[in-house]
Amino acid sequence: MSSGHIQHLETDVLTIGAGGAGMSAAIAASNEGRKTMLVDRSLIGRGGATIMAQMTVAAALGEQTPDDWRFHYADTLKAGRGLCSESLARFLCENGVESIRLMDSWGTGWARKDGHMAQTQAPGHDRPRCVYVDYLNTGPAVAKTLRTQVAKHDDIARLGDILVVDLLVKDGRVVGAVALHLTTGDILVINAHAVIVATGGLTRLYKRNSASLNMGGDGYALAARAGAELLDMEFVQFFPIGHLAPRLVGFDPIMWDPFRYKLGGRLLNGLGEEFVEKYGHQGENKGYTVTRDAATYAIMKEVEAGRGSPAGGAYLSFEHVPEEKLREAFGPIIKKLADNGIDLTKGPIEVAPIAHYHMGGVRVNVDMSTDVPGLFAAGEAVGGANGANRLSGNAITEAITFGLQAGRAASAYAQSNAALARADIDALAEPVLSALQAAPNAGAKRPNVAALIARLQATMQNYVGPFRTQEGLEQAQKELAALRVEVDALPLAGNGPQDPVQIDSLDLRNMLLVAEAVTQCALNRKESRGAHQREDFPAMDDAWVLNQVLAYRDGRWTVTQRPVERLPQDQAEEVAVPAE
Repeated sequence: MSSGHIQHLETDVLTIGAGGAGMSAAIAASNEGRKTMLVDRSLIGRGGATIMAQMTVAAALGEQTPDDWRFHYADTLKAGRGLCSESLARFLCENGVESIRLMDSWGTGWARKDGHMAQTQAPGHDRPRCVYVDYLNTGPAVAKTLRTQVAKHDDIARLGDILVVDLLVKDGRVVGAVALHLTTGDILVINAHAVIVATGGLTRLYKRNSASLNMGGDGYALAARAGAELLDMEFVQFFPIGHLAPRLVGFDPIMWDPFRYKLGGRLLNGLGEEFVEKYGHQGENKGYTVTRDAATYAIMKEVEAGRGSPAGGAYLSFEHVPEEKLREAFGPIIKKLADNGIDLTKGPIEVAPIAHYHMGGVRVNVDMSTDVPGLFAAGEAVGGANGANRLSGNAITEAITFGLQAGRAASAYAQSNAALARADIDALAEPVLSALQAAPNAGAKRPNVAALIARLQATMQNYVGPFRTQEGLEQAQKELAALRVEVDALPLAGNGPQDPVQIDSLDLRNMLLVAEAVTQCALNRKESRGAHQREDFPAMDDAWVLNQVLAYRDGRWTVTQRPVERLPQDQAEEVAVPAE
């Protein structure tokens, strides 16, 4: 393919994002007989959050302890602090069992104990419910399993290095997309009967995050510009002890938590003092068993007071733990850590709160359809199932279960809705094509868009992070408004393949739109609930048992508060926790 050409492609179902949710969606659509196209910013099945996950996967399998999906559902609702969409949470927990068994039949290799899948008890669960592969490889094993399945489907076209710029809408329904092939600079005009957004979350909006580089909220921005509603965008989950220093390659930055709990890792400030209990959160063992929000708060306050570690966090030390106990708990990780120059018997590592997951997202029905015909969403791109806080272990279950459902529903929609003719698609694409093909301003100095992205990330980290105030959120709005002036003036055309300025400009266009949504919702919600913590409104308020629904209309966000979606009475009786 030569640089800058326009190519026309056609498919029944276009899936944007090839992590766990996207691959699951493509497999399901193909199984229904639909021609499917799977596109991703990186290599297919090699990007996104699924492949980075190293922890556990929740499903009420009952392999170790008697269990029922209704117990899992009750725990999910409890974690969500009253804001879960009950229909989505039910679908996740009820159908998650089948999803994880399907992955087992595909050879994921869930750990076994006494002939049954091993299940461990994660925080927030009432019993051992979470399966895993091993300490390091749960996510990679899930991704490999799905890649293998995708490769068996000849009618799944796999296109990597694809940046989707905009969705195409005709008479209120989504009919395709315009994308940029980063390797060649070619522009793709894709005619699709149905589109699935499976692009993950938005944690790249923050300076410190656990996400891959393409988690900048692309799917939220694409869906919103196409007319879809978003939900509860204020709920960003921060992990308190994300790895900060020294440099660590080949690990999930949130790997330390199970070892902190298991071995009693000590949290120390820059002076070498234990500090968590100073903030009124006395754990059972000098602070190492405190909740995530309490640990996050204590670390941030120590840093603010000038008592942080050199890299701006806190120390996590295992030096007091005997070496044989470390080796017993960490197993093969000890050698990998040594390859990174880390010896836990001789010194601490530095940790800090890190943006990890997003509970909000695209508002969908239980079949994963949005309020825009032809547009579906799956995985972390979906808002509502987890309410104000995600239950540990639900993320991969959600990705697979929602992905399979979106693939089936999009397939049914595609079968019953004929695509527009290519001429119509070209007309719809014209405004985007013009922006992408605009001639460069000869002699003009190109903008430093990477610096603008860093500004946005610093604004979000400083003012829309784990703990928020009216003053800080209003300051964020001012800084985002100033960025808006600069971003709106950025050219979207590039100078050939892999143009970093063009890629950054397209990314920032989405990131800023989503950052505005998160900040507005956080400012509106005058309470603390789950992952949204307001220092000026520290308590939960029953008046805020409401979802915030956002629509992007005429270049601005409008936000309305609506009652949380509850199950109908007959279904509510079905989800009642059974007697044991």
